[in-house]
Amino acid sequence: MRIQEKWLVLVAIGFGTFMTALDGSIVNVILPVVRSSFGSEVAEIEWVITVYLLIVSGLLLSFGRLGDLRGHRAIFCIGMGAFVTASAFCGAAPTAAALVGFRGIQAIGGAMMFANSPAILTKAFPGSQRGQALGTAATLTYLGLTVGPSLGGWLADQFGWRSAFYVNLPVGALGLALSFRFIQPDRPAERTEKFDLMGAAAFLTGLVSLLLALNQGHAWGWTSLPLLALLAISAASLAAFLWVETHVPSPMLDLTLFRNRLFSASVASAILNYICVYSVLFLLPFYLIQGKGMSAGEAGLVLIIQPLVMALVAPLAGTLSDRIGSRILAVIGMGVLSVGLLVLSRLSESSTVEQIRTGLALTGFGTGTFISPNSSALMGSAPPFRQGTAAGVLATARNVGMVLGVGLAGAVFTTVLSSGSDNLASGGLYPAVGASFTAAFLVSLFGVVASSARGPSQNANSVGAAP
Repeated sequence: MRIQEKWLVLVAIGFGTFMTALDGSIVNVILPVVRSSFGSEVAEIEWVITVYLLIVSGLLLSFGRLGDLRGHRAIFCIGMGAFVTASAFCGAAPTAAALVGFRGIQAIGGAMMFANSPAILTKAFPGSQRGQALGTAATLTYLGLTVGPSLGGWLADQFGWRSAFYVNLPVGALGLALSFRFIQPDRPAERTEKFDLMGAAAFLTGLVSLLLALNQGHAWGWTSLPLLALLAISAASLAAFLWVETHVPSPMLDLTLFRNRLFSASVASAILNYICVYSVLFLLPFYLIQGKGMSAGEAGLVLIIQPLVMALVAPLAGTLSDRIGSRILAVIGMGVLSVGLLVLSRLSESSTVEQIRTGLALTGFGTGTFISPNSSALMGSAPPFRQGTAAGVLATARNVGMVLGVGLAGAVFTTVLSSGSDNLASGGLYPAVGASFTAAFLVSLFGVVASSARGPSQNANSVGAAP
């Protein structure tokens, strides 16, 4: 591949990552407008977000494995096409139920892209530039998260909420054209292997049941019969998945990958990192709006600091990891994230906006420093014919961490709140926020340990070596 072409591959992948991040952040903002438009109940319209999360999470490993078997370029392009097409249908949805269904199709396309884009970048760039490429792609994701809320609100105000979905069409069409032109068709190494349908079904059932239980725990009650039933189904399905993977000749998830300490430590620390990040995203809006009396727009301007810092730091950290390896940067990143969470855990009624911004800047800096080197390490520790599987594991770790973060923060928040005052506007809010951020801080300390456990820092220049 000529030097300039690999950067055009990055641009093509960047369009996909930017589009999906933009779409996700926009949907969160316009959801109240969508609810009013359809006259739906809150519980019904929440499925616009929930169905996307569940389907993406459950299919990431399957589409990563399918990319290994059938080619990462093919699966990625099909996914982008499905995402763009579903976006058009979402914009034209006649009912809330139809919108939920079309969001499910969007999720299938998103899972195809998420599970294969890191593998494509890892193959397009040499090991000496892998961190830089993954860091730049992460920056485009953070830019989509940064632009989404303000753009979504403006589009909904000016042209109606449907335009927020139509904006994906030109972005996705250009990204698809670039992908077909510059991403080279790959030849999977193991054409004789078959897709593990039983393993895929067991994993989908187990993970979706677990995530649905965590997502709905607040509404149903953590000891309710439906929630306990989902947890039982999840445990049985995931146990069956592990059994299948050790007894079929071509497993969907090659469990021998986890024998590599670098791979296992990178997965564990990624989950812990995302738990912390999404705890912040869940908790701070309550503190800013209910506690500090800010409007949604004012709160958005404060919250934008974290993704902006992440967008600035991620490519620099990725480039540096190509030189010095992942361990030092991952430990520093998780350490700075811990300090940021400790600052946020001290928030009170009298806290200043500067204190809030300091905490967010620290969490953004720590996360941006951690993610690119850790992703590069994880992808680099997997062999070439398991790049799609590794990318699927990486994306699954992100989604599982996200749900666990919201679940942990929500559980601590509601427990502390109910034990004192049950009014968000009263003083009971501040101890609840503080306890939740303290729990996230403790999780981040485990992340520091997991990042340290990956072994001595090395500089890998090829896929399959330990960076």
